[in-house]
Amino acid sequence: MPTEEETARGAHFVQSLERGLTVIRAFSAERRSMTLSEVARETGLTRAAARRFLLTLVDLGYVRTDGRLFSLTPRVLDLGYAYVASAGLPEVAQPHLEDLSARVHESASVSVLEGDDVLYVARVATSRIMAVSISVGTRFPASATSMGRVLLAWRDDRDIDAYLERVELRPLTRFTITDPAELRAELERVREQGYAIVDQELEEGLRSLAAPVRDGSGRVIAAANVSAQANRSSIEDVRRDLLPALVETTACIEADLASVARRDAGA
Repeated sequence: MPTEEETARGAHFVQSLERGLTVIRAFSAERRSMTLSEVARETGLTRAAARRFLLTLVDLGYVRTDGRLFSLTPRVLDLGYAYVASAGLPEVAQPHLEDLSARVHESASVSVLEGDDVLYVARVATSRIMAVSISVGTRFPASATSMGRVLLAWRDDRDIDAYLERVELRPLTRFTITDPAELRAELERVREQGYAIVDQELEEGLRSLAAPVRDGSGRVIAAANVSAQANRSSIEDVRRDLLPALVETTACIEADLASVARRDAGA
């Protein structure tokens, strides 16, 4: 017989989905890795049920295990992209990118991390400065892009370890960082200074500057960037002329996202 709670939820309610999400939500900064028994205790599931859900999530790539401990993988962030889109990030960011591009006379974009790539969700192009055309939906390897390095830099160390073990750092140009230790050091530098500059690593002749976009809790959910041609903008030019405007733009995007969140919460 169904419980009173199940009856109140209605016939549409899929309890197995609820339990699977409960397993994912059981992990946190304080509980990054758990045994099967710990997951069962945190979720209120039987060991047998918890094991089924965990192994299903392992098969789907959302959980990893060493045979004893279970932990989430970066692929869980894919689930969050739908929220980022539905929360209005592209619509909120677009007018601010247009203002930024008009001020600095360079192309500007916003991306999120999806898998091991950056995914462009908003963009304003002043002129074509890359051999490949970039538009909303374009993907690039996160390791070789300024936005990707921003999005990676604020991940926890375990996720960065897993990323560096998993990906192949291909030499896209003669300047591309291909050594995992060197990339790790660069990610630490990005986190310390609060922005990333990539100099001709994705494509020769292209310099790119990126800064994080955070949600109301301070979590990095996206990155914004501006790109310039290397033959007319030195690294110091990029830092001096573009960084203040970019940081101001990310602050405006964050403020508008917070307004949208407050409005939706009160709806």
